[in-house]
Amino acid sequence: MKIAVYAGTFDPVTNGHLDVARRAARVFDQVIIAVAEDNYKKTMFPLQRRIDMIKKSAEDIPNLETASFAGLLVDYCREVGADSIIRGLRAVSDFEKEFQMALMNRSLCEGIDTVFFMSDPKYLFISSSIIKNSATLGGDVSELVPAVVVEALREKLREGRVFDDTEG
Repeated sequence: MKIAVYAGTFDPVTNGHLDVARRAARVFDQVIIAVAEDNYKKTMFPLQRRIDMIKKSAEDIPNLETASFAGLLVDYCREVGADSIIRGLRAVSDFEKEFQMALMNRSLCEGIDTVFFMSDPKYLFISSSIIKNSATLGGDVSELVPAVVVEALREKLREGRVFDDTEG
């Protein structure tokens, strides 16, 4: 069984993330979207909320599961029996950083390969950061994220607490 891990903060999950996950699910027997517990980013949504939004948004992908992980990604991959890491590339500018991470992961664990999926052109400009910034300033992001994320963003903005105080 070929298992791949698609890791990130997914704060929030976007249609671009889901597009990569769907395409990876056609290639691998199982795809795990692994939400990072420890990260260097100040997050808008707490960990469990991010996991719940992904689960709700990806209900139509039968061989996809969502989990959280802490520590090194390669250690998590070994723990779940994955032999591949999925990464999405939006532009050439993503490649250098992603290539460095892939090489570092390979140096930490030779048996785990990184597989890159090119972004669908309609999602090239989307990032979680751009989504959060646009929504915070009143922009309509409903075509770029799942409905559950649109509602979560609206709720956050109504609360007036843009970033989660318990993380990052």
